[in-house]
Amino acid sequence: MIMRQTQGWIVTFAGLGVNLVLGVLYAWSIISAALIDHLGWSATMTQIPYMVACLVFSFSMIPGGRLQDRHGPKAVIVASAILAGIGFVFAGLFLTLVGLTVFYGLVFGLSMGMGYAAPTPAAVKWFGPEKRGLISGIVVSGFGLAPIYIAPLTNALIQTFGLRNTFFIMGAGFFAVIMILAQFISNPPKDYVAQEPAKVLVTAKKRPSYAELDWQSVLKTKQFYLLWTMFCFGTFAGLLLIGQMSKIGLEQAGMTTPYVLIAVYAFFNASGRIGCGVISDKIGRMMTLILMFGLQCAIYLMFSRLVTPTSLMFGIAVVGFTFGGMLTIFPATTADFFGLKNFGVNYGMLITAWGAGGLFGPLVGGMVRDLTGTYALSYTISAAISALGILLAFVVRPPAEVYETQARPEVAG
Repeated sequence: MIMRQTQGWIVTFAGLGVNLVLGVLYAWSIISAALIDHLGWSATMTQIPYMVACLVFSFSMIPGGRLQDRHGPKAVIVASAILAGIGFVFAGLFLTLVGLTVFYGLVFGLSMGMGYAAPTPAAVKWFGPEKRGLISGIVVSGFGLAPIYIAPLTNALIQTFGLRNTFFIMGAGFFAVIMILAQFISNPPKDYVAQEPAKVLVTAKKRPSYAELDWQSVLKTKQFYLLWTMFCFGTFAGLLLIGQMSKIGLEQAGMTTPYVLIAVYAFFNASGRIGCGVISDKIGRMMTLILMFGLQCAIYLMFSRLVTPTSLMFGIAVVGFTFGGMLTIFPATTADFFGLKNFGVNYGMLITAWGAGGLFGPLVGGMVRDLTGTYALSYTISAAISALGILLAFVVRPPAEVYETQARPEVAG
């Protein structure tokens, strides 16, 4: 059992490493600023490859999750490595709106979806429900932490080698690192049972311990659509900021080192992923979401007044923390509500909400900036959407089951 638990932690931290690479998405504002300053793109144009990447990322998690459930995580992550290399190298070769949309948006977006879909289900399966929020948080925290190193690295590479060569260098590096980490990620054996006490599902019909719903059954529940809407609301505002953070820092607070702002966002994004996972294990998923949506609503109502570097960094920290928490709580809730057997594809369906947020958030932010000269109206819209998220979190309940704590059977090994 000790060796198997150790293997679970190896899978967890290898998954974190994969997400540290794929989290380059959150440093897009460095690239978008270079496109505006060096190639004369408009703010709206720079968001098209980014929002396509967000959309493809989320929707490709459905086949990625299904492949993970059927064939295990390693093959899926290897495919992600290959696509990441191709996407970045060819984006550098075709440095146009169409080229970046196809190779960064479509190809690298697919790489992210495949790579992100596999590590979290694999890691979660090694642990019981009492650690579900924590383990999910650790794995996905890599995606949030990535901009801490990616943003200054991207900025330095652009300044030293130019934008085109930056894509080449990053593509080669991403391919190599993901390919190596894939070798350490696997699902537990079929007979494996985690040792921790677990919350089991009990119904009036005396169903088995766990409600293992397939994707067709999940789509028949109202809970799926409520969770999807909440997830979309929760990520809309965060993704609006991520894609344009450099320009927001420069125009709103006069910050000349935008990657510092991105690093602040990344640190609190990762902290939120782990912290909110632990909190939700203690006080419940929905109560944690109510608190997070409340924080988002409050900070966006005052965001236009954050006009100094210090105050803007504070606002970015709050948004980063709450946004990061969404990426932990929703996978944990998916497992709680619908089981682990089909977790990959079930969460793949749910995270399409992230893609919708990635489509509309950056688009609204770019259009508001081009039409009004500021981002103020987009902050108001984000506050209103967060308020709606609070209301939904009050009404969402598990699909007809109640929870009670029992001990899971121990398996020697």
